[in-house]
Amino acid sequence: MTTLARRLRLVDYFALAFGVMVGTAWLVVMDDILHRGGPLGALLGFTAGALMLLPVAYVYGQLVPAIPDASAESAYIAQFFPPSVSFATGWMVFLTYFLTCPFEGLAAGRIAGYLFPSLNTHELYRLGGYPVYLPHLLLGLGLTIALTWVNYSGIRAGARLGKTTTFTFLTLVVIFALAGARHGSPQNFHPLFSHAPLISILLVWQIVPWLFSGFESVGKYSEEASADFGGRGFFVAIALTLMTGMVFFWIVISSVAYVAPTQSLSSNQQFPTAVAFERALHAHWIVVLIMTSAMVALVQAFNANMIASSRVMFAMARRNLIAPRLSYVHPVTQTPSVAIVVIGLATVLTMFLGEAGLVPILEVGAVSSAIGWMSACVSFYCMKPHWAGRLAALFGILVTGLMVLVKVLPFVPGHFTGIEWLALGIWAALGMLISVPWQSQKRIIEEAEASQV
Repeated sequence: MTTLARRLRLVDYFALAFGVMVGTAWLVVMDDILHRGGPLGALLGFTAGALMLLPVAYVYGQLVPAIPDASAESAYIAQFFPPSVSFATGWMVFLTYFLTCPFEGLAAGRIAGYLFPSLNTHELYRLGGYPVYLPHLLLGLGLTIALTWVNYSGIRAGARLGKTTTFTFLTLVVIFALAGARHGSPQNFHPLFSHAPLISILLVWQIVPWLFSGFESVGKYSEEASADFGGRGFFVAIALTLMTGMVFFWIVISSVAYVAPTQSLSSNQQFPTAVAFERALHAHWIVVLIMTSAMVALVQAFNANMIASSRVMFAMARRNLIAPRLSYVHPVTQTPSVAIVVIGLATVLTMFLGEAGLVPILEVGAVSSAIGWMSACVSFYCMKPHWAGRLAALFGILVTGLMVLVKVLPFVPGHFTGIEWLALGIWAALGMLISVPWQSQKRIIEEAEASQV
């Protein structure tokens, strides 16, 4: 049986995990982040989120080398719970990674259209008030085909692209942050909080699962580690990704708040971050720089999430939780080629939903991330580790449980609305339609084998 290629080292794991974590969301929702918490509230919300996730990172650092399976959370939970729980966990985790692919595909059109307004023509239709333009879809389609081909070619090609885009993006962020530092004012930080301090921090902390999701994706590539990659390296990659993500959001939040007051960031503007820098510097080149960095981030996120989602799909199929055909490994490239092609096709189809269809599902993605982290902590606790490990697992269960509750309890600010519940219901129903036939077939095979014995 052909296995996945073993090529990845520490820098590859960091680049791919950071790519999963940071895409274009920082540019698209920065106004929402600052309106939720204010400058200091946003910084404290992200800091609290990152520090609270450190025990979860520790749990993953222990689980990944112990159970090096690309289905990760689905494999961990399967050690102690029935296949139905394993499938439900994997299906929710899969949503976290897959959904980023069409989101970034659509974002490519928005970014390009902002720099070149002539692309905002040939409107095909509208969904939820959002226009869907033909050039945007064509650009997303071309990007999807290109990245599908890169990842079909082998993990080395995908990892090389991940490293190139990640370090280019980080360099560009430092450049535009330094440019903004010369044209802002500390007075722009006031008011420090948009609401009462605790409420401000809570409103930002609610979206941390979505924006910090990615450090745990190291487990999805665990079967592709190079032969000399030690088990401790997984935890190093996880912790490095989480801490780098926290510093990244510190820099971006501080830079935007420094160049423009929060009140001036209008949600009616397409990219308020770029507008704020352009007003502060009175120059258009800073907009080009920021949008270029966003495009690089888009490619890094699209690429990394395509790899992660295809590995989850491949490994779930190998466990007969979904169609076994998806577990095929190409004998030459040693990639889960069928799963990669399916992810590419599904991305193209999902892009036709437009932003109106994807935004509610993104809210569900924040909860699915927390559910995945919680399942890992529950699994690790069931493994009966030493007392420090149990404490980390219990703390992780508490934190991730709160992350889920603040989105589903109706009296908590920022909770799910009807459209988010509908999106969650549709995703659950789709999972049942996909899983039930294969579960039934698996039971028939197992019963036949038992009767022969």
